[in-house]
Amino acid sequence: MQYQLSTGKVIYITIEQYLSMTDNDIQYLISTNAGETIHNPFTRSALDENSTEKHKDKEYDFSFISPDDENVKEISFEDLTQDDLDRIDSMDI
Repeated sequence: MQYQLSTGKVIYITIEQYLSMTDNDIQYLISTNAGETIHNPFTRSALDENSTEKHKDKEYDFSFISPDDENVKEISFEDLTQDDLDRIDSMDI
C-alpha cells in the first residue's frame, strides 16, 4: 500500500507494517527523508496494467446452465405477484 508522509513523499509498505508502526517510526521516516515524490496519483495502481490484454486469449466455458437458471428464464415480470416481490425483498443476497 502507499502511505503518504506529512512531507508529501510516499512510501510503499504492507498493511502489517502500517499497523505495527508507531509515531516514532513515522517521525524517523520523515527525518531520514524516506520515500519518493509522486507526480502521478495513479502510479503503481491497477490502472497502470492493461487487464484486457491479460485475459484476451483466455477461453471461457459458458455452456453449463444449471436447472435453476432455466427456470429463471421462464419468469416474466408481468407474472410476478406481490408475494413473490416480498419473498425477494426478504432474501439475504
